[in-house]
Amino acid sequence: MFRPTALGGALTALATVAAGVFIAATVSTSPAVAAGTGTGYLHTSGNQIVDSTGATVRLTGINWFGMETDNKTFHGLWSSNPWRGQLDKMASLGYNTLRVPYSNDALKPGATASGVNDFVNPDLVGLSPLQILDKVIDYAGSKGMRIILDRHRPTAAGQSPLWYTPTVSEATWINDWKMLAQRYAGNPTVIGADLHNEPHAEGTNPAATGACWGCGDTARDWRLAAERAGNAVLGVQPNWLIFVEGVSCPSGGLSNVWDNDPSNDEDCGWWGGNLSKAGQFPVRLNVANRLVYSPHEYATSVYRQTWFDAPDYPANMPAIWDKYWGYLYKQNIAPIMMGEFGSTLADPKDKVWLEKLMAYTGTGVTGMSFTYWSWNPNSGDTGGIALDDWTTINTAKQAILQPYLIAPSGGTGGPTGGPTGGPTGGPTGGPTGGPTGGPTNPPTGACTATYRQVNAWQGGFQGELTVKNTGSGAVNPWSVTWSWPSGVTLGSGWNATVTQSGTTVTAAAPSHAPSLAAGASVTVGFTANGTASAPGAVKLNGTSC
Repeated sequence: MFRPTALGGALTALATVAAGVFIAATVSTSPAVAAGTGTGYLHTSGNQIVDSTGATVRLTGINWFGMETDNKTFHGLWSSNPWRGQLDKMASLGYNTLRVPYSNDALKPGATASGVNDFVNPDLVGLSPLQILDKVIDYAGSKGMRIILDRHRPTAAGQSPLWYTPTVSEATWINDWKMLAQRYAGNPTVIGADLHNEPHAEGTNPAATGACWGCGDTARDWRLAAERAGNAVLGVQPNWLIFVEGVSCPSGGLSNVWDNDPSNDEDCGWWGGNLSKAGQFPVRLNVANRLVYSPHEYATSVYRQTWFDAPDYPANMPAIWDKYWGYLYKQNIAPIMMGEFGSTLADPKDKVWLEKLMAYTGTGVTGMSFTYWSWNPNSGDTGGIALDDWTTINTAKQAILQPYLIAPSGGTGGPTGGPTGGPTGGPTGGPTGGPTGGPTNPPTGACTATYRQVNAWQGGFQGELTVKNTGSGAVNPWSVTWSWPSGVTLGSGWNATVTQSGTTVTAAAPSHAPSLAAGASVTVGFTANGTASAPGAVKLNGTSC
C-alpha cells in the first residue's frame, strides 16, 4: 500500500469504477532493444536496465497485492476469474512485470493462504502462500513476465516507518530475504528485491524516530540499512537487482505539520518517494550494476499535497519530480523504477497528473521503468486496472498507460538451477518462439512435438505442448493444431491465441511473436476440462510433427 508524507494515511475501502474493456497495442522493437523483458538476468548500465546480452529493457509492470495482508496470498483469487486468467489479461494489456508485495507473516512455516475460490482455482487447494507464489512465478515466467518481490510489511497488521519493529528484527528481515533469494536462485523470472516498502518519518524534529537518509544513525538511516540487506541478498544471489525506495523526510522526523517551528521545517515528499539525498549519499553495493532506485508517487486521491493547488499546476510537477528522484535518471546515476503510482482519477487534476507523469518517464524502451498501483480493484485510494469482477478493465486508466507499455515477449525458460519449491514439478515455461521478425517463409515440412502434463485435478488438467521447427526456414506466422478425444474441452491457453472447434484445437501465433525461426521452439500452455489427455495429431502449419 502507499502513504503520503506526515499527514493522513490510505484507506482500504472498495472502489467502484465504470466498466469497460481495453485491448493492448503491439509494441515494436529495434535491433538494440530486447523484446519484452529480454534474456536472462538483468543488470544496470548508467540509467538503463539491460539484459544478459546488453540489450535495453524497460519494465512496464503492475502491482498485484494481497500476500502482505491477512489472506497471505493474492487478492482476487476469490473471484470467478482464475488466477491464470488474471495473469493472461495483465500480459495481454502490456504489463511485462509483476511487483508482488508480501509480509514476513506469509513466509513463516505453517502460514496458510485464505480467500481462495477452490472451484475456480482447484490447483491452489491446500497450498501454502509460498507455494502459490511459486506457481504464479512459474506461469508468469512462461509468458515472458518478470517478478519483483516487495517486502511490504513486517506483519500483516500494517506498514512500518523502519525496516524492523519490536517483533520483527532486522535479522529476521534480512534472513527472510536470503531465504527468498535462495529459493529462486537460478530462476531469471525473479529479477530482484524491493527491500522495504515506504520507509518514512516518525516523531518530530529534533527527536525524530523514523527512517532518515544519510543521517548516519544505524538504527534509523535507511540508506545504510539498504546496503546491509542488499549486500546480504547479493551474497546469496548476485544476479538480482536491488530496488531501494526513498524516505519521506530525509531527517526521519515530521516537518512543520504540528510543531509550528520553522527551524525544523524540511522538504518532505511521499512515503518512500524522497530520494533527494541519494545523490549525496548513494547506496553502495558490493556487486556493481545492481542498484535501481524505486520512488513512489501519488495524486490527490491519496493525499492533496500543496503542489496540486499551486497556481502553475501541472507545469510545476517536472521540477518536483526532478528534485525528489528524477535527477538520478537525468544525471545518469542509476535507473528509476517507479514502484507505485496511481489514482482513482475521480479528480480531474489526477488525470492531468497521470498524463504528465507518464510523459515525464519518457517514451520507448529507454524510458523510466514502473509498476502501476494496482491490478486490484479493492485499493481504496486508487482503485485498480481491474474492476470489481477482476476481469473487466478500467479503460480510462489503461488508455493513459497504454502508450508506455511494452508487452512481454517469450518465456524466460524457468529455473536454470535450484528448486522453485512449487508443487508442479518445475517450470511451466520455456521460450515462446524465436526472433520476432525475419522473412516470411512457407512451412518447410519438419517439426517435432513433446507434451508435458503439468497438473491434474478432478474434472480437468493443465499441460504444455512444445513444438520445434526443425525445418530450414522460419514459419511466419506459425500455427499449431492438435486433436483431443470427444469430451475434452479447452479452458484457457497462453503463449498463443488458443481456440477449439469440435475436437480440433488451434494455437495461433501472438502478434508480438509471429515468426518461429528454424531451430526455435514454442511452448503452448493450456488448461482443459475432462479426462487428462495428450494432444494428438500435432501439426505445425499443416505439417505433421
